[in-house]
Amino acid sequence: MTSTDAADAAADAATDAATDAAADAATDAATDAATDAATDAATDAATDAATDAATDALEAMLAHHEALTDGVARRVVALRVAAEGHDRYETAAAELVAYLAKEVLPHAVAEEHTLYRTAAAKEELAETVAGMVEEHRTLSALAERLARADDGTAAAEAEAIGALFAGHVAKENAQILPALAADAEVDLAGLLVQMHRLTEAAQDETPVAEELATPDTEATIVRLLLRAAGDLADAGQGDAACRLAAEAWATVRVARPDLAVRVTAALHRLVRSATAAPVTLSSGRPEAGGAGAALDVRALAPAQRHEKIFATYGALGPGTAFVLVNDHDPKPLRYQFEAEHHGAFTWDVVEAGPEVWRVRIGRPAGVTAQGGVPVRAGAPAEATLELDVRRLPHGQRHDVIFTTFGALAEGAGFVLVNDHDPRPLRYQFDAQHAGRYSWDYLEAGPEVWRVRIGRPAGTEA
Repeated sequence: MTSTDAADAAADAATDAATDAAADAATDAATDAATDAATDAATDAATDAATDAATDALEAMLAHHEALTDGVARRVVALRVAAEGHDRYETAAAELVAYLAKEVLPHAVAEEHTLYRTAAAKEELAETVAGMVEEHRTLSALAERLARADDGTAAAEAEAIGALFAGHVAKENAQILPALAADAEVDLAGLLVQMHRLTEAAQDETPVAEELATPDTEATIVRLLLRAAGDLADAGQGDAACRLAAEAWATVRVARPDLAVRVTAALHRLVRSATAAPVTLSSGRPEAGGAGAALDVRALAPAQRHEKIFATYGALGPGTAFVLVNDHDPKPLRYQFEAEHHGAFTWDVVEAGPEVWRVRIGRPAGVTAQGGVPVRAGAPAEATLELDVRRLPHGQRHDVIFTTFGALAEGAGFVLVNDHDPRPLRYQFDAQHAGRYSWDYLEAGPEVWRVRIGRPAGTEA
């Protein structure tokens, strides 16, 4: 090979090497660029998703605040109108106290453990948060004062509550929430989930971490609820009062058994007023038996009428009825039927005055009578277990009963033996196990009550 050929070969090799290097460099650059672009796109997408989640959480919090503010304001107005019109203010006051205890104050507790705890870590918000917590305490104190207020001060106490809460929410919306939403390191959506968790834990009786417990606040809420229930009973709404107390009991039974005992005792007092309250009565006609014979009690002395009516009902077979004829609206009798024969009678108004009232009272098909107490057909006279709680201290009875119920398999039951009508217990069952238990009286006093309590097939513990 000549020197010229060697030079040409060297030149070609250099050219190829340069070309390959340039190609490799271009490929690397393109790869890096593509990687950077993909990374940037993923980062942007993640940032956008986080921003969207924070925005959604902020909007949800603002919407909830608006709903709470509106709920308080409407109840304050209702109380003011009742007071100005010299109407009974007790019901309006009880409804406001109950709303504060069931909705507003639990929300405040949840905020303190989530939003406020996060905000307090910011130096510029620490003082604001401290003031917001103090406003929660003031709101609780005002609610207690309203529960004890008379007709001369109730409206003023309510106005103070409305003004404080409206200003409190406005401050939180303007100072706390925007600062948290603007901080990329704050998971606002996560804080919202934690707030929901605290609320659901109370509703579902799920134990909450010990550090989240606020015994004083919980005791205050229970006290407010019981005062509201008492006000409802005084206003003639005994059934609503019992249901409110039963809901309070169901909420605190696991987490605060000490408070549950207090609520149970109050429920026993409140239940005495329940028959004076509007109640939901059984409806629907018996499947057989026609219109039924007429029972005209107008010629009887008033003291004899109810005895005769209940004796006639006690003699009814399943699916039969009689028509009560009276000279006044037998509304008190309806309450007595609901109290003694809940779910085991029908009530259909045939004629409603002004001089004569006719009501068709029946025993539904599938319901028989035993010892004068309705017993559903198919319910065994005896169950596998008889639970006699008469020897137990009153403070222990309900816990033992619910523990026994909790251990039941589907389709099983037990017979509760008690020394008084366990109506308060039934309110508690309605609050905690609505639609998932059966309740059949086997014996109703005057010294011993026996009730078969069961878990229907198809329901789980």
